[in-house]
Amino acid sequence: MSKYLITTFGCQANTADSEKTAEIMKNLGYVRADNTEDLISAKNPVLIFNTCSVRQKAEDRIFGLNNKLQELKIINCKLKIVLTGCMMHYSEKDLKKRLPLFDYFIDIKKIKTLEKILPKIKILENKGLLAEKTDSKISALIPISHGCDNFCAYCIVPIARGREISRTVIDVIGDIKKAVANGAKEIWLLGQTVNSYRCNLKSKISNLKSKEIKFPELLRMVNDIPGDFWFRFTSPHPKDFSDELIKTMAECDKFAHYLNLPVQSGNNTVLKRMGRPYTVGHYKKLVGKIRKAMPDIAISTDIIVGFPGETRKQFEDAKKLFKEIKYDMAFISEYSSRPKTAAARMFKDDVPRKEKEARKNELNEILKNTALENNKKLVSQIVKVLNGRTEGNKPIELDKKYSKNNFVSAKIIKANIWSLKGDLI
Repeated sequence: MSKYLITTFGCQANTADSEKTAEIMKNLGYVRADNTEDLISAKNPVLIFNTCSVRQKAEDRIFGLNNKLQELKIINCKLKIVLTGCMMHYSEKDLKKRLPLFDYFIDIKKIKTLEKILPKIKILENKGLLAEKTDSKISALIPISHGCDNFCAYCIVPIARGREISRTVIDVIGDIKKAVANGAKEIWLLGQTVNSYRCNLKSKISNLKSKEIKFPELLRMVNDIPGDFWFRFTSPHPKDFSDELIKTMAECDKFAHYLNLPVQSGNNTVLKRMGRPYTVGHYKKLVGKIRKAMPDIAISTDIIVGFPGETRKQFEDAKKLFKEIKYDMAFISEYSSRPKTAAARMFKDDVPRKEKEARKNELNEILKNTALENNKKLVSQIVKVLNGRTEGNKPIELDKKYSKNNFVSAKIIKANIWSLKGDLI
C-alpha cells in the first residue's frame, strides 16, 4: 500500500497549504498514514514537511531531524522525503547541504510538482481506503490571498511567501460554497494581511469598467452564501482596518465575534523601528471603535518582546497597553532574528534571552487576569458553541455529550482563565 504523511509547522496558512497538498496526494492514489510507523511499512512511503520560518525554533526542529530520518530510510529505503513551505527562502543548495536526507525541495506555490515527480498509484491498490481516510471538514481554511507587501522589519513572510496576491472572488466564493456543501460550519478566511484583499471583477460587458472588490464587500458576499455556518478571518493589519470594515463586521450575522488584531509593540518608537505604520493611540482608538460596534467581541493580539533596542521603559508601555485593552488572549513571541529581514541587517539582537523570557512572563500574568475577568462576565449568559468553542473562540467544556459537528447552545456556569464550563441547553 502507498501512503503519505504530512507534518505541518506554523500558522493556519500552512495548514491550508497542507490540506491542498493532501488533496494532491489523494488524487495520486496515496492513503494518509496515521503515524510514522504506519508510513514506513508502506510500499511507497512519502513524508512531507510543510515548514515555518517565522521563528528560529521552527527551523531548528527541521534541521534537527537528520538522525531520525536516517533511521527511517534504513528501515524503508523507498521512503521519499519532501520539504516545502516557508523554509524554501533558503537556496536549494544550502538546504541540500544541511538536509542531505531530503529527496525533494519544492516551493509551496509549485506543490503540484508532486504530480510529476511521484509515481501515480493504481486506484485498485488502495481501493476503499481513500474515502476511509478523509478528514471531517467542520472547520474550513480558505486562503483569500498569498504573500505580503508590508515588509515589517522582523518578518520573513514577504521573503518566504513572496509579494501579496489576492485570489479571485470567484475562486474564494467557490471554495466556500464547496466547503459549506460538504458540511463545513466554520469558515476561516486567511491572508498574511487579510484585510488588504482586493480583486478586480471584470465586467462581461465590454463598455462597462471592471469593479474592484475590497475586503468589506467580500465579507458581505460570504455572509450571503446560503447555509448554517459562521466565518472568521485572520490576520488583519491595523493600518488597513477601515470604518467600513467595522460596520460590515457588525452587520454580518454570520461573522463570529472574535478578532485577532496584532499590535506587535506597545511603544511608538519600537513600532516605528519595526516598520509598523501606526501609533499606539491609533490602535487603541481602533479597538474602541470595534468594541462600540460589537460589545461582545473577543479580541486577541500578537506581540513581540525583546525587539532590538527595546528598553525596559519601552516594554512597560506594552504592559500598560495589556492592562488597558484587556485582551481575551495574546500570542506573545520573543524576538527571533530572521535572515534577510531588515531587522537582521540593521539592528543587533541586544536584549538578553532571559530578559525576553521575563518580559513574556510579565505580559502573560497580566493576560491571565484580563482573560479571567472577561470570562467571568460570560457566566449565566447563553452562548453558541461549535466543535468545543464559543463564538468568541473560547474553549468550552459542556456537561453532556453532544455532536461537535453542529451548533448547540449552552449556558455558562463557570469561568476559568483560558476556558469556560457550561450546561448544554
